[in-house]
Amino acid sequence: MRREDKEITEQYELDEIIKKAQVCRLAVSYRDMPYIVPLSFGYADGVLYFHSAPEGLKLLILRENPQACFEVEVDTRVVSGKLGCDWTMQYQSVIGFGEIQFIEDFQEKQQALLLIMGQYTDQEVLLNDETVSKVTLFKLNINTMTGKRSGY
Repeated sequence: MRREDKEITEQYELDEIIKKAQVCRLAVSYRDMPYIVPLSFGYADGVLYFHSAPEGLKLLILRENPQACFEVEVDTRVVSGKLGCDWTMQYQSVIGFGEIQFIEDFQEKQQALLLIMGQYTDQEVLLNDETVSKVTLFKLNINTMTGKRSGY
């Protein structure tokens, strides 16, 4: 990282940023074409969990090339200045790389859905077995991640 003064190196800080985020952007590559998609997600123990309809471009790409990159950011705010180049952005972000794995086991799918819901609510969530069976779930096993903080 070019600006070491902005780098976040502590794993617990990276985890807290991810847990605080509302959207995770997943970037993939398909036959030399970049593709990025914003997703709801869940996070636990260095793994991001996602859900999807059973078909679509995202799944087509992931089945052909499971390598992916993710990005989340929190606490964003524009900071104005007198001159255009004085303006800046306040933020905390995490970017990482890993490999996608599709989840087929029913109980693991249930756990993944509960983790995803847990990202957005503390309320108890009930799952319908039929819905769990129909939804596609996949996880990104994170190999590396880095964090950056500006204005904090």
